[in-house]
Amino acid sequence: MGDANVRTLEGRPAAPQPNGESADHPSGGGRLARLRTPRAPRLWFEILLIGLGYWTYSLVRNAVPEQKTQALRNADWIWRAEQSLGVAVEHSVNHAVNSVTWLIVSMNYYYATLHFIVTIAVLVWLYHWHPGRYAAARMALFATTGVALLGYYFYPLAPPRLMPGGGFVDTVIKHDTWGSMASGNLASMSNQYAAMPSMHIGWSLWCGITIALLAKPLWAKALGLLYPATTLVVIVATANHFWLDAVGGILCLTFGFALALVWYRTLPHRLARYVSAPDANLLKAR
Repeated sequence: MGDANVRTLEGRPAAPQPNGESADHPSGGGRLARLRTPRAPRLWFEILLIGLGYWTYSLVRNAVPEQKTQALRNADWIWRAEQSLGVAVEHSVNHAVNSVTWLIVSMNYYYATLHFIVTIAVLVWLYHWHPGRYAAARMALFATTGVALLGYYFYPLAPPRLMPGGGFVDTVIKHDTWGSMASGNLASMSNQYAAMPSMHIGWSLWCGITIALLAKPLWAKALGLLYPATTLVVIVATANHFWLDAVGGILCLTFGFALALVWYRTLPHRLARYVSAPDANLLKAR
């Protein structure tokens, strides 16, 4: 007698589960086990969750008091520390790239747009092609973003371009381009002293790791790895971050993946690509 042919919400055969378990009906553990079991994402819920999550993040981030004096003091400390270690490359990179108008203008737009576009695109890709891994990957991203708020609150930091006498070029103002929310006329809409950690690095590295581990074409894996590396150059060249801010973003991402590992007992890319859906009601909801 043949095995039952369980199909996913996408209409694809589901990967067999170990020890007679299914993705929707674990063998034991009660409610907590069910919560920790990957489930097929629901579009309306994900749109609502992402929208609410980003709104909350922006609200909290911008509600953190702009501690200008402390933020400038911290920036001066980081800059002097980098100089003493011989790794203060931000000023040289900022001026070198700023001298090439088409390049720095492109970086201004890169900084302002790809941060959101690529992250959303990767979430959509996961939702459609890797639904079994989506929730765990999303948890890692949300946890990364959430813990960054602690950095903004406890360690206000001015970006290099706002350091008085630092000699850095605010490339958005210099070239009159639409760019960072923290430059020009948009400055009042964003906390300008929330530079540590860099979520441009946290998000881009999340995207890069996810693509590199799950995409099949080698060119896609290469682009995934290139994206956070390029983002690092951009945040430094536009004088929006010290490179140590990127280290802060990496630490936040490490926490995000660690939380996903603890909750799901494995990293997102090691979960099954699809989840089974033996419940007819779930299929109808789809």
